[in-house]
Amino acid sequence: MSLWRQVTRGFYGLLNRAEGNRRIDDEVRHYFEEATAAYRERGLSEEEAQRAARRELGNPNAAGEQVRSYGWENTVRTFLFDLRFAARQLRRSPGFTIISIFTLALGIGASTAIFSAINPILFKPLPYPHSSRILTIWNSWRGARLEVAFGTWRELSERNHSFESMAIFEPWQPTITGRDEPQRLEGQSVSSDFFDVLGVAPLLGRDFRTSDEGSNAPKVVILSDKLWRQLFRGDPGVIGHAVKLDGDDYTVIGVMPRGFDNVLSPSAEIWAPEEYDSSQITREFNTWEWGNHLRMVGRLRPGVTRVVGTQELAAIARTPWSQFPRPRWASLQHGLIIDSLQDDIAHTVKPALLAVFGAVIILLAIACVNVLNLLLARSAQRSGEFAVRGALGASRRRILRQLVTESMLLTFLGGVLGVAAAIGGVRLIIALSPAELPRLNAIAFDPAAFLFASALITVIGLAAGTVPAFHISRNDLQSGLRNASRRIANAHLWTRRLLVVAEVALAFVLLVSAGLLLRSMQRLLAISPGFTPSRLLTMQVVTSGHQFDDLPANPGGADRRRRFFREALDAVRRVPGVDSASFTSLLPLSDDPPVVGQYGTQFEDQDSRSGYNVFRYAVSPGYCQTMGIALIRGRLLDERDTAGAPQAALISESLARHHFGVLNPIGSRLHVGPNDRPWYTVVGVVGNVKQTSLAIDEEDAVYLSTEQTWFADDTLSFLIRARGNAADLVPAARAAIWSVDKDQPIVRVVTMDRLMGISEAQRRFTLILFEAFGIAALLLAAVGLYGVLSGNVSERIQEIGVRMALGATRGDIVALVLRDGMRLTTFGVVIGLCGAFAASRGIVSLLFGTSALDPVSWIAMIALLAAVAVLACWIPAWRSANIDPSSALRAD
Repeated sequence: MSLWRQVTRGFYGLLNRAEGNRRIDDEVRHYFEEATAAYRERGLSEEEAQRAARRELGNPNAAGEQVRSYGWENTVRTFLFDLRFAARQLRRSPGFTIISIFTLALGIGASTAIFSAINPILFKPLPYPHSSRILTIWNSWRGARLEVAFGTWRELSERNHSFESMAIFEPWQPTITGRDEPQRLEGQSVSSDFFDVLGVAPLLGRDFRTSDEGSNAPKVVILSDKLWRQLFRGDPGVIGHAVKLDGDDYTVIGVMPRGFDNVLSPSAEIWAPEEYDSSQITREFNTWEWGNHLRMVGRLRPGVTRVVGTQELAAIARTPWSQFPRPRWASLQHGLIIDSLQDDIAHTVKPALLAVFGAVIILLAIACVNVLNLLLARSAQRSGEFAVRGALGASRRRILRQLVTESMLLTFLGGVLGVAAAIGGVRLIIALSPAELPRLNAIAFDPAAFLFASALITVIGLAAGTVPAFHISRNDLQSGLRNASRRIANAHLWTRRLLVVAEVALAFVLLVSAGLLLRSMQRLLAISPGFTPSRLLTMQVVTSGHQFDDLPANPGGADRRRRFFREALDAVRRVPGVDSASFTSLLPLSDDPPVVGQYGTQFEDQDSRSGYNVFRYAVSPGYCQTMGIALIRGRLLDERDTAGAPQAALISESLARHHFGVLNPIGSRLHVGPNDRPWYTVVGVVGNVKQTSLAIDEEDAVYLSTEQTWFADDTLSFLIRARGNAADLVPAARAAIWSVDKDQPIVRVVTMDRLMGISEAQRRFTLILFEAFGIAALLLAAVGLYGVLSGNVSERIQEIGVRMALGATRGDIVALVLRDGMRLTTFGVVIGLCGAFAASRGIVSLLFGTSALDPVSWIAMIALLAAVAVLACWIPAWRSANIDPSSALRAD
């Protein structure tokens, strides 16, 4: 028979089953009639001819069924029959079906949602051509990653032969005016090769050229698609138009594609060429060209491996050339750190993401074990059914196929609900995720997540059907006719008990991990930031405009900037409800880049090769009082510390301890930043303040008056201590600042309490997920324990009746069941100890002030698990104690 005829005949048989059966019956009947006629021609009678035809061909009905068993349509028909039968079976047990579906949905949904979150960060290639060839290059100091200097980039880019192009970039936040309110944009200042390194070109216009770089080059910008639509309403003729930024006219030369994903700065919406002067590299070192504040990326040439590129840059770092002089702080003597772009953007969050993914896989395993336990219990109850079907002629293979079909249908229903839950879970993860989570805009339920969910459904469905089928295949189907199903179920009991032990062990692993993270967060939040955050409002003010330029043609720009901030501060202090106010160049626990506020400091008794890296705070008088920073020794900065007064400085307690030990630092002198400036005299020691995180002890700091710094900061953060609710002061404080100059943007308006919460958002995000998974695992383990004990009580009804008839009290029966359940729990905890120890070592990088073997956390989680286990055991125990002995003795 031709393939086409087989296909068409099969479809006809599926769509017209009755007609197809009639045709087969007619064909079989015709065949038998021909055989009978052949025997009649040999001289047999009609009856003898029919008997001979049946001996040769068999029963006509059986022959018809054999014909129907051929062809692909029979496989489909059998599958559909199994599917309908499976649906009827699940409908007959609604409790079992609902619990199983929701359990599977929990495991599959949570796993798929977490996979959707980590896939674009850790596994999915970045959205650039040949993204594996893009590397990041960092300066190295004691194993830490540090930004590079402009001079370092020029040397590496000119001396290497492994890279196709290298680029530098740094944050750029221009202010656009001419609207109702001034607006600060998020952007980047980049070298001309930046987009070449990424392998992306503007959709409209052109890319940057080398001639666009430098302070004397024409001012040009490239816009993001979003900003282009916002400012120019998507006008394709925007190329050549001007936009006023920081008081200058910038010409738009390009617009990036709509789908451009800038993983190096997701919030950037405008780009301009860098304005460094290459001629300054060899003249002197105290210039911006030698400040370590630039990020660097490079694209390898085709065919060049990452190892080769890394080795070449390491060799360049070790062998300086005279034509490329290097200052001490950019000497590259500690080497370079080179990483792929994907690993680089994920290196800070990778441990947490892998820990979360491991936790959700454990939760999925618990859910699968729970459902498998339910299926085993159900197959034990159906042992009599299987025996009857076997006696009626059903083969073992046929019964096993039916079980696998039922489990696949059950898993499919759970998977569909799980996918719906995963879609909602992805949205929840995005809402809970910290803002610094890389590629946050790429997190979505995409085809990769769908394939992941489909693979889970398939594997779980096959496994869930195979294990009960394996148990059936080990037993004689006919034994079900000779034994009651309740006794047959005893064969599955030990498997189910082992599965419960596994559930408890896995749940204990999750609980210990969640407990350690909770303990760590409690200790972290108990750390004093060094100031009083309550009732404190922060507002960052950015000055922009040529009136603040300090040029030979326009002298006094720094004085005008300082005067603006003084007048704005006075206006804020007059706002009703303000208790005190001040400003600072570096706001603790904010997103201010630490590299901008870090300076080298040398005391008078140190040589030129010594010193400390400190946080430099340029502050107004009263800053420490407004913040609530403690005075340890000496005095605070006040109105006496003007531009013409002796230069005064405060140092932190940690810096005083590091350099002076127990000696008194008051009166000592130090340089902050350039050594060619006048000495600052230490007039006071103040308490330590957490700058970057509550978990990081980088507390060496120097506080200078804004009137005595060698340059005027263009961005300061106002701190406003309120008498009541700090957030209520926002409108009035904004109006006060704009009453001085309405064109100066005010950004990052947030209370200090909120800022502290944001600074630890990543740890809190991880903790929330672990706590949710731990609670879910605990409930699933309790359900599994309850199910096994309930089944055990049902199977031991006669035994319990005998015990009660022989004098056992209700308390004895309750104790019997409780001992059984707690024995399983104990075994699970003992086994889980090993897994929990390994898991705690895996999350040690996420802990703060807490040992991986913290006894409080471990004991608390053991107690919690034991308490829940007692509750899960109590219901079956109470039910067993209320059994009527006479009824139990008569039970089959």
